[in-house]
Amino acid sequence: MKIIADPIDRRLLDDWQRDFPITSRPFAVLGNELGIEEAEVLQRLERMRRGGRIARVGATCAPNSVSASTLAAIAAPEDRIDTVSAIIGAEPGVNHSYQREDHWNLWFVVTGPDRAFVNATLQRIEAKAQLQVLDLRLVRPFNVDLGFRMSESGRHLPAPISRPVNSSVMQQGDHDILQALTRGLSIVQHPFAEIGNRLERHEDQILERIAELHDAAIISRLGVIVRHRALGWSSNAMVVWQMASDKIDIAGPKLASLPGITLCYEREPADDVWPYRLYCMIHGRSRSETIEVLQAARAQPEMAGVPHKVLFSVRCFKQTGAMITSTPEVAHEPAG
Repeated sequence: MKIIADPIDRRLLDDWQRDFPITSRPFAVLGNELGIEEAEVLQRLERMRRGGRIARVGATCAPNSVSASTLAAIAAPEDRIDTVSAIIGAEPGVNHSYQREDHWNLWFVVTGPDRAFVNATLQRIEAKAQLQVLDLRLVRPFNVDLGFRMSESGRHLPAPISRPVNSSVMQQGDHDILQALTRGLSIVQHPFAEIGNRLERHEDQILERIAELHDAAIISRLGVIVRHRALGWSSNAMVVWQMASDKIDIAGPKLASLPGITLCYEREPADDVWPYRLYCMIHGRSRSETIEVLQAARAQPEMAGVPHKVLFSVRCFKQTGAMITSTPEVAHEPAG
């Protein structure tokens, strides 16, 4: 199924979801590769951003490498879902918020500069909602580099080779650069110079720091971040597996490598409430396509007979870049 009819738009999205050029005029590099002018690249990306097909051109960071985060859940009564989701979404540290098909029906990611910030956010939500909040902390990621292919040659971009994170390269001021990247580059001729102007630093310094942070795998992905729902991946399921941590040593990487598995990681369970440790995400263009991927996962020897739950997404309330610094303003993107 062709989601993007224009071949140049398709290449812009297929080729540049990762490895965005870290150079003074990156959009000119894209134009040279595509055989079009820099101005046309800017116009096409801005049109897709305004039309809701892309969230931003920017970065994602390795989980908990320069900031703190957690996945959380609330079981909201049916008649309070909108009220509780509004309480969740009002917190600037919440960067993703979904309703899913389960008793634990509101799921959200909390990010912040440190664990104390995340804890305080969870406590405020719990107090305002007057409902228990599950705090499901990340243990280890297997695949967190989500990518979607626009052409018919495959459903999703292949997962990149895992790179070890070297946090020792961090320098003063890097958090501000990373926050600017997670919020998104301005779609202009000199986007890195624009970051430098805001941070009162020279463009060359910004480029040097971004290159080092990317090489150190602190920046896990730099490129075009698409809105999968707007582009046709309307079926989104989180699958959770009840499995001992030592079994996950083999099952996690195997599950992460399966076609159609877009994210995979281990999280701490919640005693007596939520026993699941291994998580994977499946994004499909239909519910039946998502179920096909799930059936392939269930057929793996490592997953045979493993108790699991499938939580299809119902609504997306909020989707933004992660909060890295304590600066209060975080660009809010419309739900995709």
